[in-house]
Amino acid sequence: MASDPSTQSRVMFQDKAEEPTHRKLGKLTVKYNRKDLQRRLDIEEWIDGQLHLLFDCEEEEIPELEIDIDELLELPDEGQRTRLQELLHECGKPKEEFINGLLYRIKGLRKLSLKK
Repeated sequence: MASDPSTQSRVMFQDKAEEPTHRKLGKLTVKYNRKDLQRRLDIEEWIDGQLHLLFDCEEEEIPELEIDIDELLELPDEGQRTRLQELLHECGKPKEEFINGLLYRIKGLRKLSLKK
């Protein structure tokens, strides 16, 4: 007895690789509220804009430079300033205003720690 193909049940498989990403995002949103995440994003966008001004060039022309906010948050205050000066050593323009602005903006931020 053959059954009608339209009445057969369908089996659907869930992509397991996709599931952990959603869970991590959920944990991140719970641990750090949306306001904290938005503040961090705003700081990262500010950094990007300031680097364009400091190096006076297009994004593709900026030297390989990564300012890790979490790395800075692990350092004491003077260590943060020293680390930023090390990262910006190639910049010919005065960078103290940028460094002071960034240090002011990251005060009060919490380090993101994703537990696996």
